[in-house]
Amino acid sequence: MQLFYNKDISSIDSQFTFDKTESRHIVKVLRKKEDDLLHITNGKNELFTVKIILANDKKCLVEILVCETKPKPWNYHLHIVIAPTKNNDRLEWFLEKATEIGIDEITPIICANSERTVLKRDRLDKILQSAMKQSLKFILPKLNEPIKFSDFIKQDFDANLFIAHCEELDKKPFSKTIKPNINILIMIGPEGDFNPNEIEKAIAQKFIPVTLGESRLRTETAGVVATQTVALINEIA
Repeated sequence: MQLFYNKDISSIDSQFTFDKTESRHIVKVLRKKEDDLLHITNGKNELFTVKIILANDKKCLVEILVCETKPKPWNYHLHIVIAPTKNNDRLEWFLEKATEIGIDEITPIICANSERTVLKRDRLDKILQSAMKQSLKFILPKLNEPIKFSDFIKQDFDANLFIAHCEELDKKPFSKTIKPNINILIMIGPEGDFNPNEIEKAIAQKFIPVTLGESRLRTETAGVVATQTVALINEIA
């Protein structure tokens, strides 16, 4: 299946028109023609089977034949709060792989040791959309705006809370701490790690300090390991 994404398609529609960019891609690049079938998701657990009724490279018009609500493949809500990496490519790699595995929400967090505070939001959105389509998922992860650690930690959370850090403090293995079918929020720090004050504040807010293994991991690798660990724990269950 080749999957397209458009956030504006809805189950109340009978027809849908692609914008100029997408229309050109469908008609000129993919050489789709009238009566060809396409599959589209809006990233909200819905899959649309549509038929092209006007193969125009400026305004491709389709008729919606079927709208299916797809069940969510996992029974938990995973929210990873991660410090943006100095190299943009590394954060993009994390977003791509986490989406392929299965994740619900990502929040970039700005810490004392953060080396990047500004993100290219449009670029990151495209990475998420592409990974969702490639992995044939119908849920687009929610990407929140960057937030300072001090502001984030003050919020109320409806999840089991964890903070992964590298300090030589009492920590539990993440894989042995989490249980299946629960909502999880895990914070992962920048290349320079969380500072002691941030760790202390997180623990005071009921975050459980955890380790992701014996190796010292890059930020983006830690994010992927956390995502995969949660997925595996739920598969085993």
